[in-house]
Parts: sequence; C-alpha cells; structure tokens
Amino acid sequence: MAEKDELGRRGEDLAARWVAEQGWQVLERNWRGEGGELDLVARDGRDLVVIEVKTRSGTGFGDPVTAVTPVKVARLRRLTAGWLAEHEVRPREVRLDVIGILWPRGGPPLLTHVAGIGS
Repeated sequence: MAEKDELGRRGEDLAARWVAEQGWQVLERNWRGEGGELDLVARDGRDLVVIEVKTRSGTGFGDPVTAVTPVKVARLRRLTAGWLAEHEVRPREVRLDVIGILWPRGGPPLLTHVAGIGS
C-alpha cells in the first residue's frame, strides 16, 4: 500500500473511533456508489451524518478541511442520495460533516471536526 493510502486509512480509522466516542453509530465505511465513495456514514440520534475524512501529513497543500470544495460537497450530496436509496433509513435530518486530520510524521494526530458543510 502506498504511503499516502496508508495515511488515509489510518485517518479513517481514527475518525471512525472518534465518531464512536461521540456516541454515534457507524453504519458504513467506504461505501462505493456511482461516481465516488462515502468515507463514513453514521447515525447521530435520529440524524444521518455523512462524513468526509481528509488526512494530511502537513499543510503544504493546505489544511485538510479546506480540501473539501463545493464540487466535492455536490458529489457527496449525490452519493448520499444513492446511499439512502439503497438503505431503509429514514433520518430526521441528513448532515454532511468533515473530519480533517493533520498527522505529521512522528507526531500525534490533530483532528478537526466541522459539522454541516455546504448547508
């Protein structure tokens, strides 16, 4: 596995643990639909939360959270609609969140959660 891919997997694992620590239920990881993938799908009470996870080892290409552009948000919305069409989940609300993880080599990860992107 390439180093970048390994970093991404570790970031998604950390994000999934963080989500569970918040008391949310992880429903799915790495769901693939037409045109892309949803990193995490979780339930926060009666709400469905779709979480995009961005992990970087440095800020040379910008902060991980800012990597989620309006184009990416639109793709996440389309994928979320596909996920909902395949599952018998009727949430009160659907929310798109980002978890950005800055994980420098040899250092501890710094996790940032931003709720309700593109609202």
